[in-house]
Amino acid sequence: MTSIKEQAAISRLLSFLQEWDDADKVLRTQILTTFIETNEGKTGPELELEFSQGASLFLIRVTTWLRIIYMTGLDLEKILRSIGIFLSAVSSNRYLIEFLEIGGVLTLLEILGLEKIKEEDKKESIKLLQIIANTGRKYKELICESYAIELIKDLIHYDVRLPLLKGLVALLIPPVKETSKLQARIFSDSSILQITNQLPVFLQQAAAAKTIGILARNDLNLAKELLHLRVVHGLMSAMGNTDHSNSQRLASLTLEYFVQMFPLVEEHVRKSMGEELYQLFLSDAEILYTKIDSIQADILAANKVNVTRVLDSCDCINNSSISFFTGSDDSNQTGLTSDFEKLHSESKE
Repeated sequence: MTSIKEQAAISRLLSFLQEWDDADKVLRTQILTTFIETNEGKTGPELELEFSQGASLFLIRVTTWLRIIYMTGLDLEKILRSIGIFLSAVSSNRYLIEFLEIGGVLTLLEILGLEKIKEEDKKESIKLLQIIANTGRKYKELICESYAIELIKDLIHYDVRLPLLKGLVALLIPPVKETSKLQARIFSDSSILQITNQLPVFLQQAAAAKTIGILARNDLNLAKELLHLRVVHGLMSAMGNTDHSNSQRLASLTLEYFVQMFPLVEEHVRKSMGEELYQLFLSDAEILYTKIDSIQADILAANKVNVTRVLDSCDCINNSSISFFTGSDDSNQTGLTSDFEKLHSESKE
């Protein structure tokens, strides 16, 4: 039987939850303000003690309320900060799982995509996503599988833009150590050949090529930034990865966009590929990987293209060169995008 003290604690919890259930928006905001002031920094066990082992019941209510009102554009800061107290608490894995089970991650990602949501609220959503991602690899994968690209499209508008773009370009060329490990395993275990095309670094390579294509297509200024990060070199290297055809295909489609948009890129790519390979590329970039031989694949993988060197010495990517291809003087023109519309509708590769 429960003690009188335990019964009193349960009674207080039920009274508190009933108060929340009956409250209007103003009173709920006041409840959350008090909750934040008295519980910020507490551990999971301390939160349970505060709520008589029923903290999850309050978390579920707050998360449910978030899912109900987030599309209205109302002030979400207090709600998100309250959820953050649960997710960031030490020994709080159960709270994280409960938050995920009722669609918390999808809600946070959807908040980032709504124009009428305040920037401060979007920042709070990003903080929660970072907390979740830092919990472990499987949680990172969950976020990526939910909306991988939609999150990135939003993050590039914040101060993580440059490191994010650098990271994407870096993924186009997997570390030698990782690919060497695979080669060593192939020699010792022939069955590994069956899973070669699923090597994580190659999946990341393909995803990076696809994401770069979508980002560049949406924003010419961002495309220029990527050129300074040697994206052309990385894309051509990925096109030469005969161990993963999807990397080749997606990198080829993305490179096609850069070639069409920037004469400087077209010049360097043609010179590096050679006329025969370049004409194959022009004829159908998406299926180029099915037509090239091992020598041509090596040419792509070992390319030394460095457009950055030329960009740093002159302003070669200007509005007039872009308008030559787009038929417009608008530097923000997003023409020539029809070839990439299919990237939006493709299922996760």
